[in-house]
Amino acid sequence: MFDTGNRPVALIESLSVRPVTPAQLARLIGVDSDPLHRVDWVVPEQSVDSDTAQDLNWAVVGPGTEQLRSALASADVVAAHYPDLAALGRAVEQGATVPDTVLTGAESTWSESAGAGRHGVVPASRAAAGAVLNLLQGWLSAPWARDSRLVVATRSAVATGPDEDVPALAEAPVWGLLRSALTEHPQQFAVVDTDGTEESARALAGAVATGEDQLAVRTGAVRVPRLSRVTEPLDTESPTETLFGSGTVLITGGTGTLGSLLARHLVTEHHITHLHLVSRTGPDSPTAQNLHTELTRLGAHITITACDTADPQALHHLLTTIPTEHPLTAVVHAAGTLDDTVVEGLTPERLDSVFRAKVDAAWHLHELTRELDLRAFVLFSSAAGVIGAPGQGNYAAANTFLDALAHHRRALGLPATSVAWGRWEEASGLTGKLDGTDLARIARGGVAALPTGTGLRMFDRALAGGGPLVVGARLDPAALSPSDGAPAAGTVPAVLRSLVRTAAPAAGNGTAGPVPLAQTLGALPEEERDGFVLRLVRAEAARVLGHASPDSVPRDRPLKELGFDSLTAVELRNRLGAQAGLKLPATLVFDHPTPLAISAFLRSQIAPEETDPAAALLAELDRIEETLVATALEAPLRDRVSQKLRDLTNRWEAPPDGAAAPDGVPPTEVVDVGDSIRSASRDELLSFIDTQLGRARR
Repeated sequence: MFDTGNRPVALIESLSVRPVTPAQLARLIGVDSDPLHRVDWVVPEQSVDSDTAQDLNWAVVGPGTEQLRSALASADVVAAHYPDLAALGRAVEQGATVPDTVLTGAESTWSESAGAGRHGVVPASRAAAGAVLNLLQGWLSAPWARDSRLVVATRSAVATGPDEDVPALAEAPVWGLLRSALTEHPQQFAVVDTDGTEESARALAGAVATGEDQLAVRTGAVRVPRLSRVTEPLDTESPTETLFGSGTVLITGGTGTLGSLLARHLVTEHHITHLHLVSRTGPDSPTAQNLHTELTRLGAHITITACDTADPQALHHLLTTIPTEHPLTAVVHAAGTLDDTVVEGLTPERLDSVFRAKVDAAWHLHELTRELDLRAFVLFSSAAGVIGAPGQGNYAAANTFLDALAHHRRALGLPATSVAWGRWEEASGLTGKLDGTDLARIARGGVAALPTGTGLRMFDRALAGGGPLVVGARLDPAALSPSDGAPAAGTVPAVLRSLVRTAAPAAGNGTAGPVPLAQTLGALPEEERDGFVLRLVRAEAARVLGHASPDSVPRDRPLKELGFDSLTAVELRNRLGAQAGLKLPATLVFDHPTPLAISAFLRSQIAPEETDPAAALLAELDRIEETLVATALEAPLRDRVSQKLRDLTNRWEAPPDGAAAPDGVPPTEVVDVGDSIRSASRDELLSFIDTQLGRARR
C-alpha cells in the first residue's frame, strides 16, 4: 500500500471480510441511519501549555474584566487592557502591536445595559446576545483584526455533562451566536466557559492557547465539545402514560409541518387522546381543518387555538382553558421562525423576531408550568445551535438558550429534553423556501436531510432517556473530510471533529493535505500562474453554486449576476482562503465582483514559493531516506522497492544518449555501479544515496 506521494506505508498479506448489517454499513460510510447524538466534553488533543500562553501577545477589552485580567496574571500572562474595541483599534493605528489574542467577557458586555440582568432572563439574554453581536460586527469591520482572534468568555453558560446546571441562562445564546459566526469566519473567534473557581482561572490562558475555538474549564480541567453517537439501548417501548401522562399534550407550532407530523405520531403510535395544538394563526392555519378532521377520526380530542406564546399573559390564559379532567401532562415546544442573514447583517430587530418564538415562549412555558405535574417538557431546538450554521446566528443563539434551559430544568428536578434537530426532508414553513444552492450548501456542511420516519423514531428515543440534550440530525461527516472540494481541516466545526475522518499523514514527512497554493504557483512557469489561479476561482465558484463545471462561471461576469448572495459569498471566501492559506476579507466578493478580479487580488496576496530544482531534489531524497529508515518492509515489497532504487541509480549514473562517460570512468564501470547495488546491504544502499547523490549524512 502506497500513500499519495507513492511512498510505501503498509504491506497487506491477506484480507478477509465478514457480513455487515445495513446499519453498520451506514455508520461506516458516515451517514447514520438512526442518527441520535449527544455532546461529550473531552480532553483536547492539543496539550494545555501555560508556556505557550505566555508567548502570545494578549489584550483584554471591555469594562468589568478585572477577573479576566486577574486570571491571566495568575498564569504569568501579561495583557494590555483597553476599555473597548475602538480604543484597541486606535492604539493599533498609532503603532501598537496587533495582539494575537483579544479576550473579553460576555457578562461585561451587557451587565450595564439598562440593568437588563435585573429585569429577568428573557431581556437579559437579548442584551447579552446583542452586545456580543455588536462586538463581533466591530471586530469584522476592523482590517487589523484579521491577524488576531477574539475570545469571548462566559461563566456557567453551558453544561459539560448531563447533570450540570446552567445558571447563567442569559449568556447561553452567546454560544450559539459564536458557533454560527465561526462557520462564517473560521479561526477568527473562540468562546470559553469557566466555573468561577481559582483552578479554572489559572487554566484559562492555557486553555485558550490550545487554539480550540470552543472550550470549557471546570475546576482547572479543560474540555472541548465533540459529538458522539448515543449507542446504549433506550426503552422506546415505555407505556405512553410513562412518557406523556394520561392528560393533555400541548404542542406549540402545532399546525406547522413538524407540529402536525408529531401530532399524528402521538395519536397513531402513542395513542394520545387529548391534544391541544397552538400556533399564531390557530384554526385559521391552512392545514388546521384537515388536521383536526383527520385526528378526530382517529379517536383523539383535538383543540386548535391561536395564541402568541411569547406573550406571558396570553399563554397563561391559554393554560387556564385546559380542562381539569384532562390536565396538562406534557409540553412540546415546536414553534420557531427564521430570519437568516450573515453576522454582519444581523440587527437587534432580527434577533428579536427569532428570540420571541424560541426564547420568550420557552421561558414562559417553563415559568407557567413548573408547578404542574408534567411528565414531559420537550424543546424542539436546532443543530444550528450545537454545530453552528452560516447565516443563522440569531437562530443558533435562540436555540442554545433552549438547550441550556433543558439542563437548568433537569437540575431543578423537572422533566426536560431538548432535541437539536437537523433539516427534515419534509419541507416546512422554515425550510420550504430553500433552493438548490441552499440545499447543496447545507449538505456540504455535513448535515443530510432527515427522513420523516427516522425523525419520529428519534423523537421517541430522545424521550426514552437520551438525556437533557440530544442532537437529532442525519450527519454526513464524509462531506467534511479533507478531499477534493471539501473544507480544509481548520474549518470543520468543533463538535464534528471526532466524526470526521482526516487524511493519514504521508509517510516520511508526517504531513497531509493539499499542497499550499504558494508552493503550487512556485512550481509553475510565471506565464501559467495567473491562469491557474483564475481556474481555481472559477472551479470553487461553480462548486458553491452547485454547478457541474467551471465553464458555467464566466471569467468577467459579476458573481452576483450568477446568483451569489451574502451566504454563498462567505462560503466562496472561506474556500479560497483555505486554499490560499490566507484570512481573506469578508467583503472579498463585493470588493472584487468577478472571478478575474478575485484571481488578480489573490495573486497580489500570494508570493509564489520559488523552487530551486537542486534543493527540491535533495529534499525529496531526504524524504526517501527517512522512509527507508523508518519503514520495516518484508519481501516481496522490499524487493520491489530495492529494484526501483537500482533502476533509479542506473539511470542517474548512466550518461545521456551520445554523451561520454564521466572523465576517467569507462562506460562499463558505470553499469557496474548498478551491478554492485544489486548485492548491497541496507546500510550500504543508504550510504550510496548519501555519498553519490550529494547529501552529507546527518
